[in-house]
Amino acid sequence: MLRKVVIFASLPLIASCAAPVGQDNVSREQLDFYQVETAKPYDEVLAELEIAIAEHNFRITGHSRVGKVIRDRGAKDFPEYDTVQFCNLTLAKTVLEITPHAIGYMPCNVVTYQFAGKTIIRTHLLPEDGDNPELNKFAATMNPQLKQIVDFAAEQ
Repeated sequence: MLRKVVIFASLPLIASCAAPVGQDNVSREQLDFYQVETAKPYDEVLAELEIAIAEHNFRITGHSRVGKVIRDRGAKDFPEYDTVQFCNLTLAKTVLEITPHAIGYMPCNVVTYQFAGKTIIRTHLLPEDGDNPELNKFAATMNPQLKQIVDFAAEQ
């Protein structure tokens, strides 16, 4: 039950961090997520994730080990939950020159967690069908990289 509460309570925070806001302070994009499941050991997934991020010329800017911290605080059987943030400053500069409202897309992030005996790897994709054709084009080149990073981490 605690897992469901933590996940449910986290969803508004995650959603509010992901979508850039238009000039009238209303989110205009629908975010899509790319998700893969694997039976691969959790620590291997995290190690492969770090390799894939580096191979795509990104740098890890943050790693939140939420599950570990909760276990350290006394919930000994709490499952794994991690968020890995990563960025490429050249790409960040490019997208911010297209529109400063895209700041919500940088740094990128991938979440990993355990559920029903599997490891879930998930990232949000940039919208490719918004009102800004230049941003759509950027997203169309960025999204395949994000998917490749997730796929590499999940491969057996």
